[in-house]
Amino acid sequence: MPDLAGKVAVVVGGSGGIGAATCRLLAGSGARVVVGYRAGRAKAEELLSDLPGGEHIALPVSITDSASIAAFRDAVLAVTGRADVLVNAAGTTTPVPHKDLDGLTDEIIDEVFASNWRGVFATIRAFAPALKASGEAVIVNVSSIAAFKGFGSSIAYCGAKAGLDSMTHTLALALAPEVRVLSVSPGMVATGFVPGRTDEEIARAGAATPLKKVALPDHVARTILAAICHMPLSTGIRIPVDAGRAL
Repeated sequence: MPDLAGKVAVVVGGSGGIGAATCRLLAGSGARVVVGYRAGRAKAEELLSDLPGGEHIALPVSITDSASIAAFRDAVLAVTGRADVLVNAAGTTTPVPHKDLDGLTDEIIDEVFASNWRGVFATIRAFAPALKASGEAVIVNVSSIAAFKGFGSSIAYCGAKAGLDSMTHTLALALAPEVRVLSVSPGMVATGFVPGRTDEEIARAGAATPLKKVALPDHVARTILAAICHMPLSTGIRIPVDAGRAL
C-alpha cells in the first residue's frame, strides 16, 4: 500500500458510499482522515470506529453554505494543523427525465449546481492556502461520465458535472505547482445516491458495459487513491471509472 503517513486527508461527503470507501483506503495507507459529513453524523462516527490507525476525526459541513465550509476548514486546521489531500465527494441530485423540460425547475437546477459545482469550488477556495502550504497536495473531485456523455439523472446534473470537470482543468493551472487537481468520473455506481434507482437498474447497467461489471464504491475509491499516490505527473484530467460504459 502507498504510504501517506504524516498526511492529512479531508474527505467531504465522507459518510456516503464513495466517500466512506475512500476514507477507508486513505486511512489504510497511513493518512489521518477527516470525515466531512452533512447529516450523517451516526454513519460518520461509525465509520471512524472502523478506520485503521488513529486520530481520525469527523466534522459537520454543509457545502451549500460557505460559512459552514469556513467553520469546517477552521476546525480541521485547529485539530490537525495541515491539509494535504482534499477529496470532494459530496453532492446531491434530483432525477428528472431529460425530455421533461418543465419538470426541471429553477429550484432543482439551483440545488444541483449549488451542491455539485458552487459547493466544490467554495470548499477548494477555503482549503487552498493550506493545500498550497503542503507543497505537494492533491485535490480529487468526484465527477461523473454524465459530464461528457449526456446521460444522467437530469440535464442539470450533466451540466453541473461538466462544469466541475472544467473547474478541475482550470484550477489545475491556477493552483500549480503546489497542488494537483483531478476529476474521477464514475458511471452508475451501486450506491443509494440517486433517489429511486433500483438494484435491478444498476445490475442492468453493469451488464450492458463492455466489461459487464457493476461499479462499486471501492472501485472509485481505488481510483482516487491511485490519483493521489501513483500519478505524480498527472493533473487537470478526468479519469472514468465505468467499466467502459462511456465508450
